[in-house]
Amino acid sequence: MKKNVGQVDRWIRIIVGIALLSLVIFLSGGIRWIGLIGLIPLITGLVGTCPIYSIFKINTNKS
Repeated sequence: MKKNVGQVDRWIRIIVGIALLSLVIFLSGGIRWIGLIGLIPLITGLVGTCPIYSIFKINTNKS
């Protein structure tokens, strides 16, 4: 897939993804598994491609 996530957008996604994943460690009970949602921004930030951006023809990548 073509990269459609820019550098700043990637870093924001990585930070938010790590923050959400940390909920798995710091929270207790069933609510802690909500933190697994952090995998989505983390993976899209690391890969540089967002499927939702592709659907809506959004491109924050300047290159």
